[in-house]
Amino acid sequence: MTQAQVPQQAQTPAGGLPPVHPSLSEATRLMAAGTYLDDEYRDAVIDELYVHEERVVAPSLGFDAARVLAHALRARNLQIAWSVGIIVLWALAVVVTDYALLILVGPCLQLGLARLVRGGAKAAPWYRTVPAFFLRWWARLVLVVFAAVLLVSLFGGYDTSSHNYSSGYGSYQEAGGGGYDVFGDAAASGNSVPPVVAGPALVFGGGTFGLADRGLSPGLGWGIVGCFAVIALCVGLQRLQFARTMAGELSPQGFQDFAADPAQRADNGRLQRLAATIRAEQHAPLAVYRSDAPFRGAGDPFEPWSVSIQLRPRKSLGDQSPARVSNAEVLAIVEPLVTRLRVPAPTVPAEAQAVRDRLRQLEVSEYVFLPVDGLPSRTYAPYRDGEFEQHRAAALEEGGEARRHFLRIRVGGWEEHLVTTVFVRVHTQGGMLVLEIAPHVLPPLREDFLRADHTARSFACLTPVGKAAWALKRTPRSLIEALAVVVRAVASLWRRLTGGHARALPDGPARSVRELAAAPGTSLFQAMDYRRYVKSIEDRVTSGVRNALYEAGYDTGQFEQKIVNVAQGGVMIENARGAISVGDHNTVKNEG
Repeated sequence: MTQAQVPQQAQTPAGGLPPVHPSLSEATRLMAAGTYLDDEYRDAVIDELYVHEERVVAPSLGFDAARVLAHALRARNLQIAWSVGIIVLWALAVVVTDYALLILVGPCLQLGLARLVRGGAKAAPWYRTVPAFFLRWWARLVLVVFAAVLLVSLFGGYDTSSHNYSSGYGSYQEAGGGGYDVFGDAAASGNSVPPVVAGPALVFGGGTFGLADRGLSPGLGWGIVGCFAVIALCVGLQRLQFARTMAGELSPQGFQDFAADPAQRADNGRLQRLAATIRAEQHAPLAVYRSDAPFRGAGDPFEPWSVSIQLRPRKSLGDQSPARVSNAEVLAIVEPLVTRLRVPAPTVPAEAQAVRDRLRQLEVSEYVFLPVDGLPSRTYAPYRDGEFEQHRAAALEEGGEARRHFLRIRVGGWEEHLVTTVFVRVHTQGGMLVLEIAPHVLPPLREDFLRADHTARSFACLTPVGKAAWALKRTPRSLIEALAVVVRAVASLWRRLTGGHARALPDGPARSVRELAAAPGTSLFQAMDYRRYVKSIEDRVTSGVRNALYEAGYDTGQFEQKIVNVAQGGVMIENARGAISVGDHNTVKNEG
């Protein structure tokens, strides 16, 4: 078995705080927990990273996609085992109760179907909610009637003098004349109703309403109760296992022990191979992208902008010619200005160490984007030693359309839940300078992922009666949910075995597992934070570009004017001459 190893920690930046390794980050832990909570998210992770092995993984900002994949596979394997067990229990229960439990199958399937029809969205469209509402409440009505009939039969509602009882699809009697059918249909003595006749009764509850006037034998009733209790016990134990997982290997303390993680110790050769490939790609300073989404993995764009100016000599130079300024020279001045954002304001060492501002963990690196088109296979992606330097040196000054060089500035806030990334590109051509700034924001994780610990703890704290009630509530829909799990697993295996993805042409990332786990928005505190990060970085970048132009001997007045309103009005970057703009779509001119 291959032993997984944690990559070496990054060095502590000067003046900053030591970074948290992505494989041990809080974002990775909660995304791994999300694979146990959300079947759709788990299947999407497996499909993107495990089934489609021809796809290069999207950049993983502040998390480890390989560890999330390992937990997604473990969560699916556990759920398949529980689902098969639940299906087997339902089948055995039907046989043990002499097929009388089939009366419950119809409404139970309806409850599960209602959940599938509505979907997991908080605000589902009407064409989902309306059918789900009728399916759910009709099934509940049928179950309530059946429970009432069952209680009456168990506690005094059965007529022992007539010795009439129902079993299977037909009706039986020990004395007297005609018998009756458990599904409410008249039947001659000794005759039984074929399974075909029972079909509509299963769906619409006819059998249950038929039993309301006739009852069940106590033995059969207790058999149904016992079988239902065993299935509910299985449902409750499945949830208990999730609670123990969250309290063990996925707890904040247990997650830090990478080597002891059972998901990493799985003897799965394919997983180990793909995990090594993912770890080589996800944090590399180079991204292989699809042309339709080059920034996939970085989140949502936040007010990108660009300025272009003509390079004019400064009048104070007289007859002297300004020095040629290159992209590398501009970025060489910009980078140290940005990295100084890590330095805390207090000068007293004790007070400086107490500062927890996330800018102290700011990361600055050069980044190259490469198109996936033209690669013969994923293994040819240039992630090996030395290949990045070749592409960086070539892309820095060429100004190409497909291969592009950026300065990437990243701030991982809120324990890597809120990731702010600013991409900066400088291009000089034909006496012009173009500055492009593309900020992106990864929203925090979904609320149910963030509350995974609370969800597990809430169940663990329930009393035995509370746990039983929780399981009983979810038992009716357990059959269709178990069937859905097995069907999805078989479909995923079929796609992997028949898709030929290992021999397919390489492709860029179709989805980012981090973006799939993102919430639709941010809180006001978080919005204030990422706006502050972006504006602080933008100010340092523009100051660095201005300094580079000034030192080279160029006039900076035009540049200072253009950066005042850069983000579609109302956003001001203060320039060296102290111009101030208030309001939208203003123009600031420097006189004299």
